Amino acid sequence: MAAPDAQDEKESSALLKVFRPSGGSHLAVSTRVLVRVLAGILVLALLLTVIGVFLVRRSFPTTDGEISLPGLDAAVTVQRDESGVPTIEAETAHDLFAAQGFVHAQDRFWEMDFRRHVTSGRLSELFGSSQFGTDTFIRTLGWREVAEEEVKRLDQTTRAYYEAYADGVNAYLKDKSPSQVSLEYTVLGLQSGATTIEKWTPADSVAWLKAMAWDLRSNLGDEIDRTVLTSALDQQQVEDLFPDYPYATRPTILGGVAGHTAAKNGSRRGEAPPTGEKPSVDSGEAGTDDEEAQAGGTIPDDPASTDDLLDLRSTVASLPQLLGMNSDDIGSNSWVISGEHTKSGSPLLANDPHLAPAMPSVWYQVGLRCKKVTEDCPFDVSGFSFSGLPGVVIGHNQSIAWGLTNLGADVTDLVVEKIRDGRVVHDNGDEPVRVRKETVKIANEDPREITIRSTRNGPLVSKLDSSYRRALDASTGADATNPKSGPDDEHYGLALDWTALRPGTTASAVFEINKATNWKEFRHAASLFDVPSQNLIYADVAGNIGYQAPGMIPRRGTADGTVPRRGWKSDEDWQGWVDFEDLPSLYNPERGWIVTANNPVAAPGETVELGRDVDYGDRARRITKRIKDAVNEGRKLRPVDMSAIQGDDLNPFASKLVPAVLKIDADGDEDIARAQKMLKEWSGKDAANSAGAAYFNVLSTTLLDQVIADKLPKGVSPSGGSRWYLVMSNLLEDPESQWWSDKGVDGRDEALRKAMKSAWSTTEDLLGSEPATWRWGILHRLTIRNASLGESGIVPIEKLFNRGPYEVSGGSGVVQATGWDASVGYETNWVPSMRQTVDLSNFDASNWINLTGASGHAFHPHYDDQTNDWAANVNRPWPYSKQAVAAAAEDTLTLRP
Repeated sequence: MAAPDAQDEKESSALLKVFRPSGGSHLAVSTRVLVRVLAGILVLALLLTVIGVFLVRRSFPTTDGEISLPGLDAAVTVQRDESGVPTIEAETAHDLFAAQGFVHAQDRFWEMDFRRHVTSGRLSELFGSSQFGTDTFIRTLGWREVAEEEVKRLDQTTRAYYEAYADGVNAYLKDKSPSQVSLEYTVLGLQSGATTIEKWTPADSVAWLKAMAWDLRSNLGDEIDRTVLTSALDQQQVEDLFPDYPYATRPTILGGVAGHTAAKNGSRRGEAPPTGEKPSVDSGEAGTDDEEAQAGGTIPDDPASTDDLLDLRSTVASLPQLLGMNSDDIGSNSWVISGEHTKSGSPLLANDPHLAPAMPSVWYQVGLRCKKVTEDCPFDVSGFSFSGLPGVVIGHNQSIAWGLTNLGADVTDLVVEKIRDGRVVHDNGDEPVRVRKETVKIANEDPREITIRSTRNGPLVSKLDSSYRRALDASTGADATNPKSGPDDEHYGLALDWTALRPGTTASAVFEINKATNWKEFRHAASLFDVPSQNLIYADVAGNIGYQAPGMIPRRGTADGTVPRRGWKSDEDWQGWVDFEDLPSLYNPERGWIVTANNPVAAPGETVELGRDVDYGDRARRITKRIKDAVNEGRKLRPVDMSAIQGDDLNPFASKLVPAVLKIDADGDEDIARAQKMLKEWSGKDAANSAGAAYFNVLSTTLLDQVIADKLPKGVSPSGGSRWYLVMSNLLEDPESQWWSDKGVDGRDEALRKAMKSAWSTTEDLLGSEPATWRWGILHRLTIRNASLGESGIVPIEKLFNRGPYEVSGGSGVVQATGWDASVGYETNWVPSMRQTVDLSNFDASNWINLTGASGHAFHPHYDDQTNDWAANVNRPWPYSKQAVAAAAEDTLTLRP
């Protein structure tokens, strides 16, 4: 299917000449020659323009009129609004998802195909040997194999949806050459030669769920960092850098407000949950935290033993970030407010997931409507989908609305495996290392064979050197004279135990959520949403609001998951799974709102143990404060108020650091005095046009560099955000802490003076010597890059597909979460990937915005047409009813059998 044609090869050859110009001859200094050269350049420019326009527009899809789609039961209509967002209406569920596959392929097939190659470890087929390491790692994890097993286990109805979707994709691809599908194939042909597009399958769709789970995998990075730090710092220093969550001053999801203990029944006073439902806060066994648990996390002191962990982290960081950077400051915002606090008297639900910026956006807006909602065709849903996956992931239907944020449950463990004579040592019986071989195809090269090894705990992702073996034996009390403790044929390896490497049911959960009409049905759907673990918020047209934590959550043994556990000790293994009925839930809380922003679900002991590495609550606290202020003032909230909260750019660290630096004696230093004046006049907000925000963020980075980074082992750097704001806030309360001391610096005040002086000089270097011209947005620019070709290193290609830079407000730990990595620079690395506000009183009064646009075709009118509104925090109308969709329609495509 979609094999390259002769025209593709001609186009690739023409472009190849453009990107590989021949060497020019010396120009004679004569008017005649100069005129000829200029004329030739003009002709070439015109020719290139014509060729370029043709190649760019060749893949633009037909969105108006009629097209045949064989296999349909009846005609399907696709109405697109001024943003190019489609609403699909069909008589049967089969036709609905076939049409969704067709439409996704029209607008986003390159994105779908790129993801398919990522999740199956086949990037080398497209990009050559540079991606061999990535392919090897992903094949080691085995995403594709798990996806294929999940497809085999799908119930008949769900499998039929995926098959219909695949049929729609393939119907669009039929008889099209790669260049007719997307411009990227033409450009790729310059490097790798002609490409053949394969048929789409249900496993291609389900495998994307593994990528989603990987990017939201929780604390693997923290586990590695904590292990490396333990090898170089004492226990108190590590605790300084990984502080406990301040439950007394910051909210939990169930408790809602700082210092509040969740009640055993989360429903409103006097109101029971629906029949058959459990009380909202479900108690279960708490996680173990005894001496043996700590022993299970013992890490050797030899710094050399951490090199393998750093190599693993480097490998993980190099993988394509399909959804987002994995950082302890990555997260999302969502909240729901009951009608007692809203202008309409019905709930409002807001959500903005924070993911890596990508061109096109990871989200695809779509409406899916059965002409008549029945048991056989139960869908009338609108919201944000993933191209390549049928259904809607976040949005609303005719009865309910929902949103997602990352739960942060600890569902990944690194496991140190002891391997002797090809067998994995275990206290209840040794087992052979599991070995399989795979062949990786590589563009323009011979295939390579790889060997993949795994244990009962998961794939072996790294070896550990002999120094690790000796240090680990010593730290765990192994007898060096015992042959079993470390013979020459024994070595250690790291296995990855991760819930997503087990077949799950999320592929079915999406459809169950899409058709749910009440809390009971929603909770049933949530019980199937096993990977990745998410916070689900809920509202319905009857006025109810709720929260549910779903997911495949391990019940832990004696190892707490904060550092690698020992694979040869069965008491450290996962001991099964937390039952869904024991997972936290909340229904109609008396306070009338629920906020989730990756903060803890509850205080320790109030519910089951979910994990210890969470967001430190700055965003949750600020959102909660704004809602409480409105309630206390008697203001009824409207959709516009939800958007205002989403755009809140108050820096949470400003209230701690600014007062501290204003107390510093400038002692005649002009730079420090000017810095203090600027900060005194600053609002504390990370606005794009703010000079104060620019200097403050340079200052906070400088502090992290001078006070923390220089004292950490190789490979670990403070990245900024909520955790590091809390670390520095705690240190500001301890002026004699050893962290402040350095060469020529003694104590907090001297360290602050040094940082202020350095930060002023750095800001001048970055933005010029005149502070009146400084703007945070200049430092904090956002460039939206094509996930596949956007960092090719070839400027003309990058200019084809990338967009920006845009100056944006917000920052790390800020509600408007345009995050940045302080160890790298100030550029925006993650963003609110979309925003939605759903009005349950009138769905047509809801609003939404995407990061880019509906189209994945470069230079298409809908490629980046939403980005300027997104950057300005301006949402667009969200038509839902048949009348609103018809009124907003600018193109109508009819798909006929």
